[in-house]
Amino acid sequence: MAENDNRLGAFLRARRARIRPEQVGLPPGAGRRRTPGLRREELATLTGVSVDYLNRLEQGRETNPGNGVLDAVARALLLNEEEHEHLYALARHAARADPPPIRPDHTLRPGILMLLENLRPCPAYVLSRYSDVLAANPEGLALHVGLGEWPAEKRNTVRYLFRDPITRELFPDWEWLARVTVARIHRLLGEDPGALELAALIEELREHSREFADLWELHDIATRGSDRRLFRHPAVGDITLESETLYLGDGGLRMTVYQAAPGTADHRALLELARSAGGAPPAAGPAPAAENPGT
Repeated sequence: MAENDNRLGAFLRARRARIRPEQVGLPPGAGRRRTPGLRREELATLTGVSVDYLNRLEQGRETNPGNGVLDAVARALLLNEEEHEHLYALARHAARADPPPIRPDHTLRPGILMLLENLRPCPAYVLSRYSDVLAANPEGLALHVGLGEWPAEKRNTVRYLFRDPITRELFPDWEWLARVTVARIHRLLGEDPGALELAALIEELREHSREFADLWELHDIATRGSDRRLFRHPAVGDITLESETLYLGDGGLRMTVYQAAPGTADHRALLELARSAGGAPPAAGPAPAAENPGT
């Protein structure tokens, strides 16, 4: 990536551009501002760091900023805790002090595959650290229209979101979801800057998706989005499902499960989805107490 050698500078410029002087107690100044957000001179005033040092930091000529400088910059740019941690990760990368590469786990134990089946009719799938779809039950694929038509090695929920046009119809909140997704990818890259698999996905999407490329330049940082997801599904109509993510070890492997409360319209739509996927879902409603000896 062109910006790989100076991710820290790119992040600082993007975050400086979104802060207005009045947000940090500075006068807006007279006349038209040529620079969006804070000028370097204003950031220097807020941090006590020289303009020259900030200039070298943003240009990638200063690669070993101290913790005091990073903390001052984080405060001035109004970074939240997660963004502050990301700033430290980028500084480690600039100083060539990255942690050992993370090895994504792609191991699917038989018990995980059995769980996917036993979760039916709830749609569920297993994702790798970088969102490759490693396995899914029929409802999981049916919920994500068209995903099952991708070659198995290309099934990735980020790729699907940005490169399959049907997702604009399937997700009414596509713009928000896209922004949160890119923000999560930024955080992952900060945690593991040497991840070749992730770098390849980012390059592909920056080349083939204008929306991804534009969002990438914002340098937003996020861990996850909402636990509720609205689908505008062509087979069952609008359906709002709760999602739960179960982490399966330390390698980033995770299972996402979608469900709805029994007796609701969303649950009836979920059962209809299961029927369309060729499943034989149980009757709606909780099982009798006698069949649940653990309760």
